[in-house]
Amino acid sequence: MRAVVLREFNTPLVLSEIDKPTAGPGQVLVKVKASGVNPLDAKIQAGRAPHARRVLPAVLGLDLAGVVEQVGAGVDGFAPGDEVFGMTGGVGDVQGSLAEYAAVDARLLARKPAALTPREAAALPLVAITAWEGLVDRARVGAGHKVLIHGGAGGIGHVAVQIARARGAEVFATASPARLETVERLGATPIDYTSTRVEEYVAEHTGGEGFDVVFDTVGGSVLDDSFTAVRTYTGHVVSALGWGTHSIAPLSFRGATYSGVFTLLPLLTGRGREHHGEIMRETAALADSGALAPLLDPRRFTLADTADAHAAVENGTAQGKIVIDVG
Repeated sequence: MRAVVLREFNTPLVLSEIDKPTAGPGQVLVKVKASGVNPLDAKIQAGRAPHARRVLPAVLGLDLAGVVEQVGAGVDGFAPGDEVFGMTGGVGDVQGSLAEYAAVDARLLARKPAALTPREAAALPLVAITAWEGLVDRARVGAGHKVLIHGGAGGIGHVAVQIARARGAEVFATASPARLETVERLGATPIDYTSTRVEEYVAEHTGGEGFDVVFDTVGGSVLDDSFTAVRTYTGHVVSALGWGTHSIAPLSFRGATYSGVFTLLPLLTGRGREHHGEIMRETAALADSGALAPLLDPRRFTLADTADAHAAVENGTAQGKIVIDVG
């Protein structure tokens, strides 16, 4: 089969012919239709993602949508011909989705939403799992909550806005001036972070009390801002990029709490993979109900164009998720 292979960090990806895998016990063989591109893919290629524990040579690509071709021993719930999607590899020693076929742990998969094309479905897994783990698993977002999402027009952020709204929360989201309209279109109250200080938007939108949940999808100083924006006593801050060194004094003085999300853990450790499949099923239900849809960049890429797709993510020109057409 054809696959895009990384042989050494910080070297070009190579479109190659490699052996087609077969479905082992607990796996299904998926004919890949589309592969979602995430910033992590480019970081792995450049050797800037030691946390991904990528073993070389490697086929990158975390997200896929495709069709089941073969079912391994012990797999129930999937049959040849089923359309599926999930975050299935691309880190550790697990083959990624930049290939015509992938042998996938069936626990990571769900049936593709009928409302979405394979391209749209492939755009969702990593960002939807991250948003769900942060908002639902950690913060228990629900009706009556005021939720602030930092980076509301970004890959994780635009899905987080939709999930929070679907769970009945009142949603606010920070964005640059050029992306405020996108945030508003998704149903959140937009906040221009370039012209409004944290204290100002906390006063305007919460009467100075702070937000019940603050979800940081940006990291760095934005996580520090999150500690300042959260509600006293009952507030909860969640970050998908809490990897720096921060003072927790502002959080402590509010008696608030913090959680981190590391979405790669089930792929790296083998633990919790069933839950990722559960989240994919919840994501599919939201999409089929009309409550969740990804923002896609209109450009089309193939396996041969993978370097250009990574560049579009790295240089910030992407207007929505980049997806590579595989099948």
